[in-house]
Formats: sequence, structure tokens, C-alpha cells
Amino acid sequence: MVLMCETGSTRPLDAPKALHHLKATPHNVHWGYFDASLAPALIIDSGDLIQAESLTHHAGDDPALLMDEAMHQIWRSIPEADRNPGVHLMTGPIYVRDAKPGDMLEVRYLTMTPRFRFGSNLAAHWGQLYSDLGERERVTIYGLDPATNTAEAVYAYDVHEKYLTPGRITNCPECDRKPALAGVRVPVRPHLGTAGVAPDAPGRISTIPPGLHGGNIDNWRIGAGATMYYKVQVDGGLFSIGDPHISQGDGEISGTAIEASLDVLFQVILRRDFTFRSPLLETPDHFIVHGFGDNLDVAAKEASLDMLSLIKETGLSADDAYSLLSISGDLGVTQVVDGTVGAHMKIRRNILPSPRKS
Repeated sequence: MVLMCETGSTRPLDAPKALHHLKATPHNVHWGYFDASLAPALIIDSGDLIQAESLTHHAGDDPALLMDEAMHQIWRSIPEADRNPGVHLMTGPIYVRDAKPGDMLEVRYLTMTPRFRFGSNLAAHWGQLYSDLGERERVTIYGLDPATNTAEAVYAYDVHEKYLTPGRITNCPECDRKPALAGVRVPVRPHLGTAGVAPDAPGRISTIPPGLHGGNIDNWRIGAGATMYYKVQVDGGLFSIGDPHISQGDGEISGTAIEASLDVLFQVILRRDFTFRSPLLETPDHFIVHGFGDNLDVAAKEASLDMLSLIKETGLSADDAYSLLSISGDLGVTQVVDGTVGAHMKIRRNILPSPRKS
């Protein structure tokens, strides 16, 4: 089961069979969960393109800048009591015909376009330094400059109650606005914080922790030009996207990125010629694997073991692969704020030997 000679970033775009438009409407979203019993919002064939809307649940941090009437309709249609057990507003699920448990979904993310020219960062009570910084929550609204592909803070305000209601709407015209981050610009790199297949488990599965199904990985590299591989767990895969971001650092230590809605164009290809245990990311330059755990030691070890397994597919021995990881693999922290923390290991594609023939 050799992956590396057949992966997506090294091949031209497969000719799509169809282009589907998946708008975020009350009937096409699910808030806070994956669920294997959900009816599909869209049914596709392998190779189809999907133009989908992905909405941030943090749009209420400034509804005047981050929401339109279509979004207000969703907020009105899904009561707060039905936004659980997680927090992310997911578009989907997408059913891929003939996809069976054990197959792989190759998802090629082609474009990610901001819906608005603003986004929000919340320093939240689940952030790493919440207790160290006075146990207060703070919202910073960022504006995007398409000409320079950067974002800068527009204003900030303190929140005097914890963010406990997904999609909470703050009355920003009356909040105490403060200047923030004068003279600072950050690169805009749109990506999906949460995407994945439905886990093979009964009932609602929270979108908050990442796992082998994908979910809330929060790796800023999952953007346009990247390809993700997700192992199918239930018939059809039931793939959903959400938690869109326009910028984030490794760690996501305040608890959020710059949260901003995106329009996402992607292609889904059903693969049966290889398998991989955990969500695998391929960029033009790197292979990146993800590990998850209750602490960073566990997550880092999981990422390292999965990368070891991937490299061994080239024909290297475990000992040789281990040495290569130590001298050329980059082990990093993906996020520390989702309960289940994440680590990632990346290695440059061009240093790996040609895969062995099976």
C-alpha cells in the first residue's frame, strides 16, 4: 500500500465529473457535532468538485461586520439548546457514493475565499494563559487588506461573561472599544480549523476534540493548495467542513484563531489503493501527520509513530526511518486548547527515497 508515488499534490487536478454548490442554510448545517445518522446535505461521486460555504460560529463577536441575513437566518433557526455538544457550525455532511469504512477520502482544497473582510479573535476561558492574564475574555476584531494579503486589528473589547453559548451575539455598537496592536500586520492564510468524516459511534460526537476522523485539528496549513486524507469510518464518509480561519499560529494559545467565514472550493476523490491510520496532510513541499492525546507527550509520540510508518513505505527500515526523523523531521505543537491537544510531524518530500514497488 504505497502512498507517496500516488498522492494528490504531485498530480494535476483530476477532471471533475460535476460541480456542486453547497450553501450554508438551516438544512445544510449541523452545529457542534458529527453524527453518523445525519441525512446527507449533498451526495456526490468520486472526483466531483464542491463549492461550499463555511461559517464561523464567532460571527456574533461583531454581527455588523461578520454576519449577513443568510447567517442571521441560521442563528434564528437553530436554537441555542441545539448547538451541542461542541461549538463549531459545520456545513454538510457530504455523502460520497461507494465510500466504505476503511477507504480513504482524498480532499484537495483548491481555493478558500473570505466571505467578509473582517474576522474575530477571542482570548477565551479555554485559552492557555487565561488564568495568567487575569481571567478575562477579550475580543479583537481584525480587518483584511486583500491588496497586501494581511490583516490588522480594528479594535478590541473586553467581555465580562464567559463564552459559553456557541454563536453568542455581542452588542458591539455598545461595547467599550479599545485600540489594539497599533502598527502590527499579520499574514492572511485562510484554512479550515475543523473538517472530517463522521466517526463510527452512536449519537452526536463533539466537534471540539480532534481525532482519527479529523475534526478540530486546527493546523493552519490545511488551506488552498493542500490535500488532506481522511479514513472513512461509515458508509459514504459523511464529510463536513467548519471552523474557518484566516490566520493562526501553531498552538492557537488564546483559544481561537482569526475566525472568519470562508467560501471553499475542493475536490473529493475516493481512494482504495492505500490506507493510513490518522489524518494525513500533503502540501507541495511536505508530508505532515497529526497526533492527538490528553497531553503533548502522548500527541507528539502518536505523530512520530505515524510518520515512522509513512516513511517505512519507501522501503527504509524502522531504524533508518527513526534516524531520518531525528535529523530532518520537524515536530511541532498544533494546538493546546481543545481538550485533546495536537502535535504534528512534517518532513520534506524531496528528501525521501522513491517508494518501493509492492
